[in-house]
Amino acid sequence: MPFVELDTNLPADRLPAGLEKRLCATTAAILNKPEDRVTVVVRPGLSMMMGGSTEPCVQLMVSSIGVVGTAEENRGHSARFFEFLTKDLGLAQDRIVIRFLPVDAWQIGKNGTVMTFL
Repeated sequence: MPFVELDTNLPADRLPAGLEKRLCATTAAILNKPEDRVTVVVRPGLSMMMGGSTEPCVQLMVSSIGVVGTAEENRGHSARFFEFLTKDLGLAQDRIVIRFLPVDAWQIGKNGTVMTFL
């Protein structure tokens, strides 16, 4: 059950139409999870600074059960997310940072319980 949060100082009108849907599909493909299990949040227009600059930037947070827990996994995931973000948003790699956050099944609530019991 992946959760993807894209924070950016780009204004909403500079984000390509359908970004959420493409990010959902891309995440599902990268993490080998069904699209209907992926949750995507896009927060444009934030006050952000990266590397001492307020030029356009993105912070992507990817959390999931069992697929973002090692350096080897995340190296591959990172390359594919960077490819998507640089192409879709037109940003250089040095204006993007990705945080991978592994979670356990007991940390995600759904349908009145936690994923451990589903």
